[in-house]
Amino acid sequence: MKIRIERIEPDEEEEIVLRTREPDVRLLASLRHLVEEKEPLTGYYADGSISKLELEGIYYFESVENRVFAYGLKDVAELKCRLYELEERFSGTDFIRISKSMILSLDKVERFVPVLGGRIEAVLKNKERVVISRQYVPEVKRRLGLYVERKTEKDG
Repeated sequence: MKIRIERIEPDEEEEIVLRTREPDVRLLASLRHLVEEKEPLTGYYADGSISKLELEGIYYFESVENRVFAYGLKDVAELKCRLYELEERFSGTDFIRISKSMILSLDKVERFVPVLGGRIEAVLKNKERVVISRQYVPEVKRRLGLYVERKTEKDG
């Protein structure tokens, strides 16, 4: 593996480009840590307390009535951002959109269970269950390496 560092002009945005055949979990975790260190995620709790959230402890993000929450093993914190911002920020990590209102950490899933209507239920390591909307199932399967393209008669 080679590493290349390029200097940029002060007005240019910094970026990380990763070229790989298969993303390595350790490498993605390192990149996630780098992003998290640069831009901490702040959680606001119901009791009025505020803290920096550790991404490794978040099971999922959910939008409820125009408010975004981060759900951990035992607690819930409100965030001052939009769900689409989190989706963009954590693209390329183990977080994935599973419905219009939820982003899930694939790392926190114990197993997947098919349910009616083409949906899938994710059973989390904390035994909580969340439903993956039919619209998002193909991308989840692709990320898990389970998605197989079907050939049509035209394809031969």
